[in-house]
Amino acid sequence: MITLIVGTNRPNSRARRVATLYATLLHALGAETQLLDLAHLPADALESTLYHNAGQHEAFNHLAASLDASAKVVFFVPEYNCSFPGALKLFIDGLPYRGGLRGKKAALVGLGTGSQGGSLALSHLTDVLMYLDSAVLPQRVRLPFIDKELTADGQLATPLLMELLRTQAAALLAF
Repeated sequence: MITLIVGTNRPNSRARRVATLYATLLHALGAETQLLDLAHLPADALESTLYHNAGQHEAFNHLAASLDASAKVVFFVPEYNCSFPGALKLFIDGLPYRGGLRGKKAALVGLGTGSQGGSLALSHLTDVLMYLDSAVLPQRVRLPFIDKELTADGQLATPLLMELLRTQAAALLAF
C-alpha cells in the first residue's frame, strides 16, 4: 500500500488532482494506493493535536493511522511562500514523534505556479523527512506553471511532465 498525501488543506486543490493522476499511474504498475487529503485535517488541529494533546483528537488520529498501512508515501506539495504549506507541517508535527514517518520511503512531487515547480518546498520538506528518519527518493518531480499545465480533466499538458511522473512512480516501486 502506498499513501498519497495531498500536502494542502485547500479543498479541491491542484495537488489533489495531481495525486489522483499519480494514483492511476501506480495502479497501472500494479500498486495499491490510498489517498490522505489534508482537506480533511480537523479545523481545530492546531489547538487540539499538539503537545499535551498529542494522540487525543479522534479525527486527526484517523488520518494519522492511515500511514500505518504504508511503507511508502508520496507527497504532493504546492509551494506556499517559498516553502511547503503550514497544514502539512502541522500534520507532520501532530504525528507521534519520529514514529509516524520513521522508516518510510517517500517520493516528492512539487507544484508551483512559477518556473521552479516547488523546488524550495521540496528542499524544505526533504530536510524535515530526513530528520524524521524517512528515506527520500532522489527523483523528485517538479511541476512548474501548474496553473497552466493542469488541464480541466486532471491531466498534464506537457508529455515530458507525465513521463517524469511515470518514471518516478516506477522508481518508487523499486525503492
